Amino acid sequence: MTTAPRPDSAAEAARIVEERWASFHRYGPLGLLVVSVVLSTATAGPVGMNRTDWYVGVPLVIAALALQAWWTRAMRGRPGPTPASIGYFWLRWAIAFVLALTNPFYAFFAAAAYFDVERLLPRRMVRPGVIAAVVVVAGSQSGGLPPRGAVGWAVFGGLLAVNVTLAAIMGHLNAKEAERALVQADTIAELERTNTALQQALDENAALHAQLLVQAREAGVADERRRLAAEIHDTLAQGLTGIIAQLQVVAGTPDPAVARDHLTRAAGLARHSLGEARRSVQNLAPVALADDGLPEALRKTVAEWGGRNGSRAEFTVTGTAEQLHDEVSATLLRIAQEALSNAARHARAGRVGVTLSFMGDEVTLDVRDDGAGFDPLTTPARTDTGGFGLDGMRARAERIAGTLTVESEPGHGTAVCARVPLVRHDR
Repeated sequence: MTTAPRPDSAAEAARIVEERWASFHRYGPLGLLVVSVVLSTATAGPVGMNRTDWYVGVPLVIAALALQAWWTRAMRGRPGPTPASIGYFWLRWAIAFVLALTNPFYAFFAAAAYFDVERLLPRRMVRPGVIAAVVVVAGSQSGGLPPRGAVGWAVFGGLLAVNVTLAAIMGHLNAKEAERALVQADTIAELERTNTALQQALDENAALHAQLLVQAREAGVADERRRLAAEIHDTLAQGLTGIIAQLQVVAGTPDPAVARDHLTRAAGLARHSLGEARRSVQNLAPVALADDGLPEALRKTVAEWGGRNGSRAEFTVTGTAEQLHDEVSATLLRIAQEALSNAARHARAGRVGVTLSFMGDEVTLDVRDDGAGFDPLTTPARTDTGGFGLDGMRARAERIAGTLTVESEPGHGTAVCARVPLVRHDR
């Protein structure tokens, strides 16, 4: 069992329907002529066809067959009304009219005009063409042409009026149907254009999505590189700086006990830096936060910094201390470590104060020193040793929606203030 191929689109379906109607208009009149010949032959006796009717009818049937054969070939490639189609229509009507005089059943052949009058005739001839076809059909329905007697003419007139009315109604319905078909065709064409535009938009969105994924991956890679660079700066670089400072003391002291003490500090710094480097690669919290909260970790960091550098270092907590989110705690601790490192390396501070303040929905970290100070407008944020300096601290604060400000003046010390949202630890 085979099925007809399914059209790929509404336009293809419309084309198939149009081809079927074209086939009907090409072969339909021929089929109606065959039906008329068969019925006329079968009813020749009851209708009362005589020898003259046969002499007239047979040649006209042959002429009609020849006309249909010619028109079947001629109509191809001529979809609209042409002089040839006008001549064909009226010649066919004339043959049907004369044949209907010999036998009323030839009205079937004349009725072909109902279906193709608008295709064959221009608009101004459509109504006369329909009326001409109605005359033949009504005459056959009333008993044949010409009508006999007053009654026959009355019946013919009534049938003529009825057929004209029906033809007008059918013509109006056909016009409306054609109008709806045009509207549907326009709607289908618009939908196809919309679908095409939608598909193009979907393709563009898919390409944009792929591009965004690539950019997101690249941004993630760049962010991870910045994180590792900052972590290395905060761990290895600061640790190596401390180790170098301890070894310089060892190299410059003749006292074995002092040298041994500073060597022990250098070894401790090396182990601490190694552990911090491993945790940085694994993106873990700093060692100082492994067992303690941020206030205690800052307290130990400040104390160790003061002992290591021989400077006075104080740490203060204000407000009600809360358990902060790991990322917030790690960020503030790293900022404090960098600020203390800068105070030791660049400011040569003798006194440092660190304050951690819990203020409602915000946490503030202040690091102040009495060092050499600098001009923030002329001094670059990155240190001259290639470190991340103020840029690194500011980037860390902004990563968690915070801010960092620096106030300094040559000879009057430096104050670093980091303000970040208070995000509590997940319980």
